[in-house]
Parts: sequence; C-alpha cells; structure tokens
Amino acid sequence: METKTSVLQDISSHQGSVILIDKPRGPSSHQVAAWVRDMTGVSSVGHTGTLDPPVSGVLVILIGRAVRLTTILHQDDKEYIALLRLQGDVSDAELKEVIALFTGRIYQKPPKRSAVKRALRIREIQDIELLSREGRLVLLRVRCDSGTYIRSLCHHIGLACGVGGHMAELRRTRSGPFLEKDCVTLHTLRDAVELARAGDDAPLRSIVRSPLEALEGIPRVYIKESAADAICHGARLSSKGIISHDNFQMEDQVAILVEKDLIAVGDALISSSRIVPGEKGLVIAPHIVMQDIGVYPKVWKTHQTKREKS
Repeated sequence: METKTSVLQDISSHQGSVILIDKPRGPSSHQVAAWVRDMTGVSSVGHTGTLDPPVSGVLVILIGRAVRLTTILHQDDKEYIALLRLQGDVSDAELKEVIALFTGRIYQKPPKRSAVKRALRIREIQDIELLSREGRLVLLRVRCDSGTYIRSLCHHIGLACGVGGHMAELRRTRSGPFLEKDCVTLHTLRDAVELARAGDDAPLRSIVRSPLEALEGIPRVYIKESAADAICHGARLSSKGIISHDNFQMEDQVAILVEKDLIAVGDALISSSRIVPGEKGLVIAPHIVMQDIGVYPKVWKTHQTKREKS
C-alpha cells in the first residue's frame, strides 16, 4: 500500500509538479484545475494563463509548491490558432496588408465578457501568420504577449478591413516553452492516476514534469550547498556562494540552483558581468523560495549569534 500511494505523494512533495493538460472546449480553466485536484488528491493546484470555456488547448497546471511560480509563468508568451470570420468580402492582398498592421505593440481593451477590469492595455504581437483561407473564413496563427485578447484582435482586424469580423474559434498551441504535443487529455491523466494507485506508476511519471521545465529560458545561477539554507531563510545571494552562472542583466529574473535542485527565483541586483568569484557583493534578491528550511546544512550565522560569540 505504501508503494501505491508514494507516486501521488511525490507529485505535491518537495518542489511540486507541472502537468500539461489539453483543455477541451466547454469547462473553464478553473474547473479543469479542480478536476486535476480531485484526481490527484492534492489540495494546492493552480494554472497559468486562463482559457475561456469555448477555447481549447495548452493549459499549464501547477501542483503543490509549483503554484508559487504562478506570477512568473503567467507572463510567458503564448501562441494561438484563431479562426476569423469576416463579415464581408476582402481581397487576399488587402487582408495581408491589414494583418501586418497589427504586429508589434498594440492597444487593447478587454472585451465586455472578460472577468478583468476593462482598462486600456498595451500588448505585443510578435507575429501573425495567415495559414489558410476559405472565402470569409480566415485561419491565423498568432504569437503574442500573455494577456493578449485574440477575440479583440479579430474584431479589430475585421474593422480595419472595413467589413467587420469576429473570432469564430480559438485554440492555444503554446504556453511558454510548452507545446500542444506535450499535453495530455484529462482522460489520459485519470487513467495514469488509476494505474499509479494500482501499482504501475510509469504512465503518471511520464506525464508529470519538473517546475524547472517551466522556467526554461530564465538564466540560472548554481550555488554552493553551504549558501542554500541562508537563501531559504530569505537572505540575498552573495557572489561568494556562486559556483557558476548564465549571463543576465540587472533586474532580470534568475533561478538559483544547487545542481538540479531549484532553491529559489529572484531578481538580479547586478549584471552577471560584474560578478567576481570569491569576492563580497550581493547578486540576487530571492522573492520565491522553493526549498524547505533545514534541507541543506546551516553554516551561516545571524548577527545575534556573532554578538554572542564575541
């Protein structure tokens, strides 16, 4: 019995896990996260990048301590396949010309049915690709900032064409580093959980991902074990504790690791080019701690301890 439950316990233990769900049309993102919570029996479950009920595609589910990364992962770029229905006839040349106008930084106001405040915002559209067209139905691939409203984008493209238009269907095909091919259905997850409870944990282990995978692209700093516990207590990382590092700039978000163990994520206080190994100087201020206090040896001293010894 102990073996059968250990896999599900591993999902939420330590630094948590990431599960990629291919969200179906119909339920809300919140409902999908609730179903994953009920399936796995883990109380702490969240998601990044809300998909409206009629929208399908990549939904990143965070489990256990990985929920702490929500604020970071919400900022990941997204990719969508959108079906635009024009309300009048537009030539291919004119349509391509209008679409090109919507790449770059654009102003958007969330639609009336949105759950967020309808304040004007700026989002960047990295690319819009016209995949195919059948009369007034236009299939687009959109790569954009998180928080871009594709429904509003389709509406504005239609207006710019002079005929009007609306989004007929939408699917998210990428969220940050994760693609739709990386996802599993809710049915597949349910089967994997039941097999794990029966003693076969291989299918579930193939589905569950490390939070580090979600942080792909974020610069990493590798530190000594002796520096880890101080970071877990909220201390800033000094260059004395650094073994190696990627390149990063001041104010960049940086992941702090001991080998493959994610300790924390913080903001760079200086650029990596100014790090002098073995010298004093604060480098990173952690704002999300992923590791428990006491896992690594406590070799640092508080000011009170220093005063007592003196």
